[in-house]
Formats: sequence, structure tokens, C-alpha cells
Amino acid sequence: MLYNLVQCPKRVALDLFGDLSIRDEVSAFVQLLWEQGAAYEQKVMASGAHAALDLSAFEGEEKERLTHEAMARGEPLIYAGRISADDLVGIPDLLRKVAGGYVPIDIKSGAGKEGGGEDDDGKPKLPYAVQLCLYVDVLERLGLSAGRQAWIYDVRGEEVLYELDAPRGPRGKATIWEEYQDRLAEARRIVASGGLCRGALSAKCKECHWRSACSMELKSNDDLTLIPFLGRAMRDAMVDTIGSVGEFAQCDPEAFMVGKKTVFAGIGPDRLRKFHLRARLLSDPDARPMLTAVVPLPRSEVELFFDIEVDTMRDLTYLHGIVERRGGDSANERFHAFFAEDESAEAERAAFAGSFALLTADPGATIWYYSKYERTLYRKLQARYPDVCSAEDVERLFDPARAIDLYYDVVTKATEWPTNDHSIKTLAKYLGFAWRDNNPSGAASIEWFDQWVKTRDPAMRQRILDYNEDDCRATRVLLDGIRGLA
Repeated sequence: MLYNLVQCPKRVALDLFGDLSIRDEVSAFVQLLWEQGAAYEQKVMASGAHAALDLSAFEGEEKERLTHEAMARGEPLIYAGRISADDLVGIPDLLRKVAGGYVPIDIKSGAGKEGGGEDDDGKPKLPYAVQLCLYVDVLERLGLSAGRQAWIYDVRGEEVLYELDAPRGPRGKATIWEEYQDRLAEARRIVASGGLCRGALSAKCKECHWRSACSMELKSNDDLTLIPFLGRAMRDAMVDTIGSVGEFAQCDPEAFMVGKKTVFAGIGPDRLRKFHLRARLLSDPDARPMLTAVVPLPRSEVELFFDIEVDTMRDLTYLHGIVERRGGDSANERFHAFFAEDESAEAERAAFAGSFALLTADPGATIWYYSKYERTLYRKLQARYPDVCSAEDVERLFDPARAIDLYYDVVTKATEWPTNDHSIKTLAKYLGFAWRDNNPSGAASIEWFDQWVKTRDPAMRQRILDYNEDDCRATRVLLDGIRGLA
């Protein structure tokens, strides 16, 4: 429950009190995540690296009784036990006996931390952290805790330490434990209120089984989070003063300015003015997208529209797609696909080498892509396969003079749209483009690739290629649409 609450409190409220008959089906991608997580956990335990008392075959009170008996006799490692105290209950993957008591370990099929770079190894993931805190909280109440430390056993086979009495990151003031206490209090409020909780539109909605019902409610309420990038926290800071998108559109934003600030915590004057413009666009049925600044949109004889597909669970870049247009003739453009025919490093390298060769073949070609993801992944692939190209080669490829990030360099800096978000799917559809697949998404493509790996079904391979080609063409449609804006 706490894991889900970190993603969205409304999901917890609906899971507890919502009408189950109006839930969406769980997406194939989410089911794949569950399956991969369970499979990885089984693989870890079957490896023999963790010799543990296995309680996975037991349920409920019997599982809990056996867990308590095992801890009472000092069992060194317990797998799939159950612990509870007061209104808290948890099933930690592992409980390890150390000096002073027990510590919890959760097995995760993802990285142990988020972010990270050259100078640090990232910070603890909040959904993981609150789960671990709950286990420690229960152990403390039972008098069996060895302290506020816990571990994630991650996809790399590493045990990642979570110091629960420390901030999650260098800029954080609150400790992980304090963040957990806040989430726990919020969960209790939701339970006590019978599910009273505001939803909020966000990227996390896409894979939620309440997305249709919650979206209808948000639109019915004309919720402020329908404004792009106005999230839950900012909505909550504004909602007592401005209750809806329509109301916001009718306001004078200057009335809320106080010197160099606004009356809304966390929202500065420029951001408030931008949100007000977006509210006006959403409230006007005749609104049209617009340019808000002069932005260079270079033309060249050869234009390359570029998109990649990545299986984040396998850490594998399995497709590089490029639509090539010459002389501005969209009717005769060509799609080039560099597909990893299996999940091997050799196949990934071959696809990378092929796409890099095409992208660099014509130095005069302009390259268009949507978001920094492509550049980030090419840097990663270069480090993995340095024989394909050098780090300097990658930086030359993404020189902004010829490779333009249409999202960050154009859409976010110089355009406004009468839409609820600025994803390529939303903006291209607004301009009239239609994907051939009835479920087009990067997450769905990962699930299709998993099916391809398991079955080698040519139809599944073609579905992946068609989806990627449509993403590339959508980028071209968006570029042409922006060129036509006033």
C-alpha cells in the first residue's frame, strides 16, 4: 500500500474503496513487470547464494507464527516471512539475523538506486525505501530490530544499503524515516476518511488500472493538474484560491504576485504566468497552438527522424529507427530499422553500429529526435561498445547545430498547446497523426519485445517495427506542424 501511495495516493484510495467494476484491465506491461520481478526473486533464491528458511509456501497467520518462531530461535536468514504490529503488516523478502536483531532485505529486479552519475551512485528509491521502513518499524515495535538499516538486493546482484535515518539525497533535509512517517500518516488519513483523496494527472497514470475512471473524474472537476506540468503539490498549493482550470483562465495572474514571488508556495511569477496561458488555451474551444519565441528550425536536403526502443528490464537497446526524408518529400520518405534480433550483446552492438553508420553518413543531414533519452543512451552504448565509435564521435553526432532535440529545444522553450501534456503521442495526434497500433507506447513495445524473445513470432517483430516507424513519422509531423505555427 505504501509503495503504491508514493506513486499516487488516489490509487490507494480507489484500491480500498473504489468500484472494482470500473477498473481497467491490468496492462500487459505491468503484468510483465510482476512476472519478471517474481522470476528474478526465484532465480536469486534458487542460486544458493542465500541459504534461508523458506516460508513461501505458507499464508496468513500460519506464515506469521512460523516467522516469529524462527526469529525466536535465531534463524540466520528467513525467506518470505510475515511480520505485523498494530496496523502495520509486511512480507519482507528476507530477514537476516545480525548483532542486535533482524534487518530486512527486499529483492528487486531493478537497480537498487535511482539516478547517479560519475560522482555519485544515486540515491535510494522512495517506493523501495518506504517498504523497508515499514519492515523496520514493525521489527522495532516487536523489539526485534537491529537498527534503522535495510538492504535492496538488486538486478546486478548487489546488496545496496539504505540508511533510513539519513536524507535520501545531498539536498534533502528530511530523512528517509521522516518521509516514511509522512506517507504512513497519509495512508492512515485515506483509510480513516473512507478514501477521500484528490487524484492528479501525471505520467504515472498511463499504467494504472484506475486511469480511465480517474481521468473522467479529473476532467469532470476541471482539475488544475490537467494543465501541463502543474503537478499535485502545486495544485494543492493553489486549489483553495483557484479551484479549476476554467476559474484560473478567468483570473488575472498579476493579482497573485507579491514582489518577486507569488502567494502560492513553490510557484514563481513566470511559472504562474505560463500556467495561466495554458489554462486559457485549455478553456478556449477555438484555441490553437502557438509559438512563444523565435526558434531556429533548420532545413536540409536530408532530414533524419530518429527514435530508439529500450528494454529497461534487460538493459538492452533493441531497436534504432530512422525515417529519412529528402527534399522535404514526405510521400517518398524511407524507414530504416536496426533491430537486435535477439537479446545478446552481439545483437545490440550490431544494431547500434548500423544506426550510427547511417546517422553519420551524411554530415549535412539534420537529425531530429524527441527528448534527451537518445543522446543519453548513445553515450551509454558507446561506453559499452567502444569499438563502434568514440565518445567524441557521439558528441559530434549530437552537436546541436545539426541534431535537434525537438522536445527540450523547441516544444518546451518556444511553443504552447491546448493539450494536457506535451508528449509526442499527444501533440502528433492533435495534429492529425494516427498510430497504426491501437495501444502505442514504449511500455507496450517492451512487452512485445519480450514476446519476440520468447516466441520469435514474426508478427510481433513487425508490430515493434511499425510502432517505432510511427514514432519517427510522428516526430516529422510535429516538426512540420511547428513550422506552420504563428
